[in-house]
Amino acid sequence: MSAAEKYEIVTEAEYLVLEEAAAERHELVGGVMYAMAGETTTHNEIAQSLLAAIRAQVRGRGCRPFFNGVKLRLPVATTFYYPDLMVTCDPRDTDERFIQHPRLIIEVLSESTQATDRREKLFAYLQIPALEEYVLVSSLAREVVVHRRAEGWEPRPLPPDAAELHLATLDLRVPLDRIYEGVAL
Repeated sequence: MSAAEKYEIVTEAEYLVLEEAAAERHELVGGVMYAMAGETTTHNEIAQSLLAAIRAQVRGRGCRPFFNGVKLRLPVATTFYYPDLMVTCDPRDTDERFIQHPRLIIEVLSESTQATDRREKLFAYLQIPALEEYVLVSSLAREVVVHRRAEGWEPRPLPPDAAELHLATLDLRVPLDRIYEGVAL
């Protein structure tokens, strides 16, 4: 039985040791470990398309994008998540195991994760002082919602006929056709 099933509280140090040896990834929320669901090919294709566009934009600008296998350490209550994508431009992010100061976080929504991404993670991520944008990209429909610090974190859904996603923090415009390329919705 996993730590999450027994609701055992683990310390940050214990989590990092356990996670390094684990066969599957776990998020840590308030000291409790939760196994992560597997992702679909649609989810993965969307995340890869976004990563490719972001990597091309930030190359040589002192920013680094990270894909779903890198942990985010939150400043609250012994919590680590695995965002689908995040970008840090902060020189303090030197730990090889996690990022603490992302400027941008993107979650690709799936049936099993969308409630957590829209509520729990939204609340947790908005506590990160360096964060400027939190973007939710659906893998179930052609839907994108952007939250920006500069706009008071108000959710801004893209109109159904939108042609592109504007990531203001990176000064990047990504065509929605590129994000959803090869994806059957």
